[in-house]
Amino acid sequence: MPERLLLTGASGFVGRAMLEPLAARGFEVHAVARQRGEGGATWHAADLLDAGAMRALLRDIRPSVLVHAAWYVAHGAFWTAPENAAWVEASTALGEAFAGRRMIGLGSCAEYDWAGEGVTPWPETRRIAPATPYGKAKAELCRHWMGLGQRRGIAVAWARLFHLFGPGEHPDRLVPAVLCALRAGRVAATGSGRPIRDFACTGFLGRALAALAASDVVGPVNVASGQPVTIRAVVEAIGRITGRADLLRLGALPDRAEPPFIVADTTRLLHEVGFTERADLESDLAGLS
Repeated sequence: MPERLLLTGASGFVGRAMLEPLAARGFEVHAVARQRGEGGATWHAADLLDAGAMRALLRDIRPSVLVHAAWYVAHGAFWTAPENAAWVEASTALGEAFAGRRMIGLGSCAEYDWAGEGVTPWPETRRIAPATPYGKAKAELCRHWMGLGQRRGIAVAWARLFHLFGPGEHPDRLVPAVLCALRAGRVAATGSGRPIRDFACTGFLGRALAALAASDVVGPVNVASGQPVTIRAVVEAIGRITGRADLLRLGALPDRAEPPFIVADTTRLLHEVGFTERADLESDLAGLS
């Protein structure tokens, strides 16, 4: 019999990219969101911030695996939003009410210490010292869930995501903003493009997260491409794909006050989870155009 899996935030930017890969791994996928979606899953409409609705959902579905992708992610606002605290509380209660064998939570590279220089990929053992309310909330929930797993014998894995792009992305984010401007024949102004990042498409991440869910790996796992690329290279790739590189204006905007290098060490994902697919940045960008 297929193992029953509950995916929260299933209609979200990352959640919907997991639906097909989880089903392909043999799970009986039950997808929850505030509004029912479409696709190869059994859908349930529920507000996880409502404790009664959350407990009723778990009681009705009785999943053995939980993948928790739901969170407050309004573009720009999520870094400092008070909703982060509400989601820590609700997600902690979700973990406490869960009666299955395995939980996967979605974390962020924002949990790590962003101080310091260097061009060494960040392993899961990097110091946890988040600088934003969002990063602090994710780190707090990670601690709660890891402790819960130890107390109750639940296999808990914590997926730390890095830089994402993909279908349905907010239009003001880097990739869609540049892509839309060039498609429309407008100038695309960006920062210098010098910072080095770890970009991956949500399709790639959905498959990686499904592999993590199907594995027996526990603890923090960086789920990312592991490939260092300058922001400039990403922007220039969009210019090539659209044939409008002449409209790029790199350096027209100031750079953000962020580390020059944020790239994941994906050793655990490759060798313990066994997810060896290589991200193809240019192909995935071309798929959006």
